[in-house]
Amino acid sequence: MMKNVITPEVNEEGKVIRRVRSFVRRQGRLTPRQENALQVLWPEMGVNFTGEPLSFDSLFDNDAPVILEIGFGMGASLVAMAEQNPVKNFLGIEVHTPGIGACLAAAKEANLSNLRVMCYDAIEVLEKMLPDGSLNMVQLFFPDPWHKVRHNKRRIVQQSFAKLVLHKLELGGIFHMATDWQPYAEHMLNVIREISDYRNLSAAGDYVQRPAPRPVTKFEKRGQQLGHGVFDLMFERIK
Repeated sequence: MMKNVITPEVNEEGKVIRRVRSFVRRQGRLTPRQENALQVLWPEMGVNFTGEPLSFDSLFDNDAPVILEIGFGMGASLVAMAEQNPVKNFLGIEVHTPGIGACLAAAKEANLSNLRVMCYDAIEVLEKMLPDGSLNMVQLFFPDPWHKVRHNKRRIVQQSFAKLVLHKLELGGIFHMATDWQPYAEHMLNVIREISDYRNLSAAGDYVQRPAPRPVTKFEKRGQQLGHGVFDLMFERIK
């Protein structure tokens, strides 16, 4: 059974600390398929938050490169990538319970052994459970852009987050972001440009063409139908 996803933080006096998070938890209604997947498949493919460093070799029973996806939604693209890349391991983090159920069900139907999921705040997982230099790639596709200026501080891509990701990447590892909101793309670009240990893989110093391994999602197609551009950014850890 999946444990509590988000636990409140408390200070020394036991009072709950109100923390600004980069996401809003939307539970939604579980379909029978999703609910069954959460009940039956979580022990096999789910990873509970423990606050202790994770051993990927033990988790996947091999030493293959690990790709982390933060905020995988309903999991369709994550499952597709794991299916297309059996020689790599994939860890997905999401806080939307129906999405986790859908991802687990699809992964089982595809008979995947290289995919694990977590239901927790990704920043806390990065800080407390993922060893430095342990990730081959970190993927952040279409995060909430928090359109209103007063909400921009809630965007997950900030200096502190980008530096945290950097430390978790192996040398030569890639931080891959994608968004269909141009102001957020520009924000991402400006944030990462300030960190000298990243190298932009765009020859023009801005955006790259969508890499073939990244599937086009339903969310992305809907944005394109609305006339939104899609911006992919890829940065390599160089030191």
